[in-house]
Amino acid sequence: MSDKPISRFPIPDINALPEDIKATILGVQEKSGFIPNIFLVLAHRPDEFRAFFAYHDALMEKESGLTKGEREMIVVATSSANQCIYCVVAHGAILRIREKNPLIADQIAANYRKADISPRQKAMLDFAVKVSQCGHAVSDADYELLRSHGFSDEDIWDIGAISAFFGLSNRMVNLTNARTNDEFYLLGRVPKQDKPAT
Repeated sequence: MSDKPISRFPIPDINALPEDIKATILGVQEKSGFIPNIFLVLAHRPDEFRAFFAYHDALMEKESGLTKGEREMIVVATSSANQCIYCVVAHGAILRIREKNPLIADQIAANYRKADISPRQKAMLDFAVKVSQCGHAVSDADYELLRSHGFSDEDIWDIGAISAFFGLSNRMVNLTNARTNDEFYLLGRVPKQDKPAT
C-alpha cells in the first residue's frame, strides 16, 4: 500500500478528535475494513467535517426516486467531468458494488454517453453534468425532458443537489490533494464466486 501523503494539510490523530467524529471514522473503518482517506483529510476541520457528512448522508442515504446505484452514477460522471481522481475511484468502487457490475464505473467515468445504461439514466447524467459544468444554463426544457423519462421534480432536485454537492467535494479533494486509498481500486471488480456445493 502507498505511503505517500494523503493531504497537503495535517492529518489529526484519531484519538485526539472529538468523540462524535472519532466514532464516525471508526464506524466506517469497521464496516469497510479501512478508513477512506477523505474522512481523515476533512477531520482537520471538525465543524466542516460534520456539515459535509451530514449533507452527504442526507443526499445519498435517504429514500428517493433514484436508486443508490443511480446516485453513485451521478457522482462518478460529475467527478470525471471535474477531474477528481479520488471521487471517481472511490465512488466508482461503490457504484460497482451497488450495481453488481464490474464494468459500469469505468464506462461512466470514461464516457457515460457510451455506457451500458438506460436512456433514462443517460438523461439523468446529462442533467447532472450540465448542473456541474454550466448550471447557469439549466432551463425549463431540461426539467421537461427529465419528466418525460419519469423523474419527479423531487428526483430532479436530488440529481442537481448530488451534482452540486460533489462539485464541492471534488474541489476540496483537489485543493487538499487527498490521495485515494489503494483499497478502492479493486473493490467490486471481480464478482464474488459462489461457494461450490458440498
